[in-house]
Amino acid sequence: MDTPPPPPHHDDWRQIHLGRLLGHAMRRFDARVLQLMARDAQVPLALSNLAARDQVSAAHVHITRHLSLAGDRLTDLAQRAGMAKQSMADLVDQCAAWGLVTRERDPRDARARIVRFTPLGLEWLQAFRRAVAQAEAEFRAEVGAEVATVVALGLEAYAAG
Repeated sequence: MDTPPPPPHHDDWRQIHLGRLLGHAMRRFDARVLQLMARDAQVPLALSNLAARDQVSAAHVHITRHLSLAGDRLTDLAQRAGMAKQSMADLVDQCAAWGLVTRERDPRDARARIVRFTPLGLEWLQAFRRAVAQAEAEFRAEVGAEVATVVALGLEAYAAG
C-alpha cells in the first residue's frame, strides 16, 4: 500500500510575519526620510550632499531620533537607541566630524561627556522633522487615512506594552 507524499512544506510565513513587515516598513520609511532630507533646500549643502551620496544612513537617524535637546551621556543615548555603546560612539564621532553634535564635559562628572546638538545639528533636526512629516503624509496617501490611523494607534499600543 502506497503512502501519500507528505504535504509540501510551506515557509511563506517567514517572509510575511509581522516582525519582518515592520522591519521592511521601517527601512522604507527611513530611506524616504533621508531622501527627503537630501533634497531639502534648508539643509546645509554639505549635509545634503552626504545624504544624497548615501553617506548618512538609517543608523545616523538613531542620533537624530534619540538625542534629547538638553544633551545626553553616550551610555544613555546608546541605551535609548537600543545600540551598543561602542557603535553609538562611532556614530557620534562621525556626526561630530560633520558638525552635527559636540561632546562637552558633564558638569556633574568630569570623567563623562555630554553629547549635544550643535546649531547645525539643530538645523538637521528640523529638516528631519519636515522629512518625517512628509513621509507620514505620503504613507497616509498610500494606505488611506483610516488605515494609517489604525496602524499608528496599533503600533503605539504595541510599543507601550
